[in-house]
Amino acid sequence: MTAPASPTKVRGETLLTVDNLVKHFPISQGVLFKKQIGAVKAVDGVSFELRRGETLGVVGESGCGKSTLARLLMRLEKPTAGRASLEGKDLFKSSGAELRRLRRNMQMVMQDPYTSLNPRMTVGDIIGEPFDIHPEAAPKGSKRLRVQELLDVVGLNPEHVNRYPHQFSGGQRQRIGIARALALRPEIIVCDEPVSALDVSIQAQVINLLEQLQDEFGLSYIFIAHDLSVVRHISDRVAVMYLGKIVEMGTEQEIYERATHPYTQALLSAVPVPDPDARDDGRIIRLTGDVPSPADPPSGCRFRTRCWKAQDLCATKEPYAVLRAADPHPSACHFAEVRPAA
Repeated sequence: MTAPASPTKVRGETLLTVDNLVKHFPISQGVLFKKQIGAVKAVDGVSFELRRGETLGVVGESGCGKSTLARLLMRLEKPTAGRASLEGKDLFKSSGAELRRLRRNMQMVMQDPYTSLNPRMTVGDIIGEPFDIHPEAAPKGSKRLRVQELLDVVGLNPEHVNRYPHQFSGGQRQRIGIARALALRPEIIVCDEPVSALDVSIQAQVINLLEQLQDEFGLSYIFIAHDLSVVRHISDRVAVMYLGKIVEMGTEQEIYERATHPYTQALLSAVPVPDPDARDDGRIIRLTGDVPSPADPPSGCRFRTRCWKAQDLCATKEPYAVLRAADPHPSACHFAEVRPAA
């Protein structure tokens, strides 16, 4: 299975543009006469670009809006506001044949490699289902051959098309999910925590497979995870989310070696270090307080209630992710600066 090169598809050109994307889930009160009394601000003004052939890592604590962002991009949720442009077409305004074409071009790998596969269907039927929905993607009579090719591409035995998901290990099931995502030859794959449910050794195999497929087919990834070590290994750029907003974005080297936002610095300091002598050297930042509710985020800077740098300005003025004099990359902090070595 090969993807022919096209002179019109230049590596590095912008493929997906997301502009001020918002998703608020209403909070209602009452039984017969429901009245909205608030909203959970799951995604609250997210903007970024995804270039052809690159991997954008999205990291943050649980509940920061990463998975909601993925569901919005896949049009599994309708946005409250904002715009997403794929190949110059508005993803949220498209319908009919145009929407079918755009959906072919963006696929998803789910977090749980077991519940994302129908246990009543064989592997052949699972991987071949996209061809039933988009018959133009596979010539008549070639479905079984295409499925076997996809199994071979992800490192599975093509002869196992008649097996069921429970007959495979967790890592093999995730490979089946990846094969299904590849079926329609998309340009973008949204990976929502694709290795978090796997053993560490299997995680490495799946990450290496994703990198291999990216090189072979020129794929672009939006890779969502909470494990910063995994994100660093696979990502070209990294976006850090907190309470529905991107607070810092930069290249892998900028984020991991010259982080300027206090939240990013706290996340990085919590990454386990294999050297026992380096664990208590003052490197770890221990945040105080609980994560605020997305239904009632703090005024101004959303991180200020847990930040050791917070001042009066942080409570009254919201910081935006822009370049500042001391920043090598955009950071949403009034007092952003590279943390000195401990």
